[in-house]
Amino acid sequence: MSELRRKLLKGGVSATLLSPLLGSGLLLPTSLLAAEWNKNAFTARNANDALKAYGSTNAPESRDIVINAPEIAENGAKVEIEVTSNIANTRSLAIFADKNPMPLSAAFEFSGSVLPYVKAQLKMAESMRIRAVAKSLDGKSYVAFREIKVTLGGCGG
Repeated sequence: MSELRRKLLKGGVSATLLSPLLGSGLLLPTSLLAAEWNKNAFTARNANDALKAYGSTNAPESRDIVINAPEIAENGAKVEIEVTSNIANTRSLAIFADKNPMPLSAAFEFSGSVLPYVKAQLKMAESMRIRAVAKSLDGKSYVAFREIKVTLGGCGG
């Protein structure tokens, strides 16, 4: 009985403290939500359309983007990939799996002076080329590629 009473008191105190903030507009739920997502890029059905929607169609290849991924993935349902960008003022990193039904697998935005590094697990339909795209603060895009062979399909294979 005392545990239930404790939970009710905690919940009541929290609601009492937060209600003036919600009423005054200082605590807006919309400011806590994630950034807008690029629907056209994420729902594109081929790599060229996804790159076009992401704004990186003619990105030059760069050795400053490092993709650390296995050469052979035993299971396409879970392929771990690490991407690091050594390009100055990198503001976003995106990972494209060219032969997947929807090639844009992940996109990450950075702010301030952070190390542009991501670690993601992809689901890959078959052996394919992975592409990592880095965008800098001035709007320029750069790309790096990595070929990954999948021995057991992850997207229904």
